[in-house]
Amino acid sequence: MKILVVGSGGREHAIIWKLSQSEKKPELYCAPGNGGISQLATCVPIKAMDKEGICNFALENKIDMVMVAPDDPLSIGMVDYLEEHGVRAFGPYQAAAKIEASKVFSKSLMKKYGIPTAEYETFSDSKSALEYIRRDAQTFPAVIKADGLALGKGVIIAANLEEAEAAIIDMMENSKFGASGSNVVIEEFMTGPEVTVLAFTDGKVLCPMPSSQDHKRAFDNDEGLNTGGMGAFSPSKNYTPDIAYTCMKTIFRPTIDALRSEGIKYKGVIYFGLMLTPSGPRVVEYNSRFGDPETQCILPRLETDLVDIFDAVIDERLEEIDIKWKKEAACCVVMASGGYPVSYKSGYPISGLEEAAAEGTIVFHAGTRIEDGKFCNSGGRVLGITAMGENVDEAAKNAYKGVVKISWQDMFYRKDIGKK
Repeated sequence: MKILVVGSGGREHAIIWKLSQSEKKPELYCAPGNGGISQLATCVPIKAMDKEGICNFALENKIDMVMVAPDDPLSIGMVDYLEEHGVRAFGPYQAAAKIEASKVFSKSLMKKYGIPTAEYETFSDSKSALEYIRRDAQTFPAVIKADGLALGKGVIIAANLEEAEAAIIDMMENSKFGASGSNVVIEEFMTGPEVTVLAFTDGKVLCPMPSSQDHKRAFDNDEGLNTGGMGAFSPSKNYTPDIAYTCMKTIFRPTIDALRSEGIKYKGVIYFGLMLTPSGPRVVEYNSRFGDPETQCILPRLETDLVDIFDAVIDERLEEIDIKWKKEAACCVVMASGGYPVSYKSGYPISGLEEAAAEGTIVFHAGTRIEDGKFCNSGGRVLGITAMGENVDEAAKNAYKGVVKISWQDMFYRKDIGKK
């Protein structure tokens, strides 16, 4: 069996790592992949957004399944394109991926079908947005969101009017996020613990994965700029069975039903970003794929063969699969290049990878390449060091045992992952 995974980050490394454990012993490929992924799969130099290139490679090499992992290729309909050309693909269709690609669409869906989320208004021009935010009734902090995809950085929590105005102008007038900021959503600031729940779904059956919690800010104590994620742990300490029941009843199932009512079949992984507010769980955001770095602490807990799950989702027979999870907790600490998420230098040799692995940690590569036989940093987020434990505290302690073994010039990491 041949499987091609589309993408190049830590999430894709974790997916390939898990697929490599399948009893089916699949022959693995990744486009374009990275240095660490090349140890488990054949990396092919095709960009993740190249629908035609991915499709041609799959057909020419008789690939049995293409797993499309990142949001961008999903948003342009890569799965649709592959299926139209006779290639089996895992991931939501373009219409379904819109729940992440357009915040205006997802907020409108939630409003129409009564799915709990923050109160909001949407704007297509900066003048109206600025007028709204300047009204006396507008309370702060306020949340300003670019409508489209922005690498997890298109959300600004404005503490006051000055910050809100700057965010709107940056997004809508200065095109900080390109076309993604041509429309914005301004919503109320919700309070409470944040929780992520990923779920497999074939459009009918929905199987939630264990809860997790991400750390978005660059520095300790949730300070600094928003990033793609500086670490994660699973399970969340706040996600109780009662809350899980409420979420299934008021958010998870209603979301899949709402999409189906709109004529949209959702097949793949759906990401529920939740806020556990004093008035109950509410949706912060949807993603149309595995989260990053949540995947790096979720998949190590999976006992069931991931190939079987992917096949069942594609064939719409997920009810046949009994998905099992380890009771152990997991924690992933992201190690990043100095200056991330703004600017950073790459090409620095990385030392200590073997020593970290000797500590029992799993080293997932997010932004590395191999130069002269050595791993070097090639991205903002470079490595995700994951470990297991009886509980989150122990898992975090074990992960940091690996982290301290690794170094390269100007690297940094948060020292408080798992302590929330």
